[in-house]
Amino acid sequence: MSAESDAAGRGPYAKGVARRRQIIESAIAEFAERGVDGTSLRTLGDAIGVSHATLRHYFASRDELLIEVYRAHEERDPADGPDARGAVDIMTASADINRAIPGLVRLYATLSADALQEDHAASRDFIRERFAAVREDLAGRIREGQASGRIAADIDPVDAAALVIAASDGLQVQWLLAPDEVDVRRSLSLLERLLPDSPV
Repeated sequence: MSAESDAAGRGPYAKGVARRRQIIESAIAEFAERGVDGTSLRTLGDAIGVSHATLRHYFASRDELLIEVYRAHEERDPADGPDARGAVDIMTASADINRAIPGLVRLYATLSADALQEDHAASRDFIRERFAAVREDLAGRIREGQASGRIAADIDPVDAAALVIAASDGLQVQWLLAPDEVDVRRSLSLLERLLPDSPV
């Protein structure tokens, strides 16, 4: 087995994995505090103290770096804790986490906006796949609520899931622009009337 494919975690391969992870962690810390300015891979490298050549070695494009940073953030700070049960509850838990890291909320908004541009195929695929996965998860929670009698049986779970995502994402953009005027948690709680987490 060569050093480059050493699954045991030795040699150049392991060092490369560790260096890539270090870059991602540095980017999470930077973006959490300052957000992402939406320019180039070179500018992002300057912001996190990594040369453009080093970034290009580990990430093929700006989009790839941003996507990996957001994925790592979600793995590190999952909203689906033991107290998150229903569709609205899990999105509210996510909003609570995001209050402390507005820069990463801006990063997500940047990826979402990029996904609508023709020259950002990686962002488009990531956001489309993320929406599909979140819709599936929330729809499953809604079906569980319907089976237990908490949620009306005539509500389409996929449509309701899409509505919860739209409300959450839209509210977070409004919060970024007017944090003293928009309370994401309080606004999302209005959806509890449609999709309650406890028996009605």
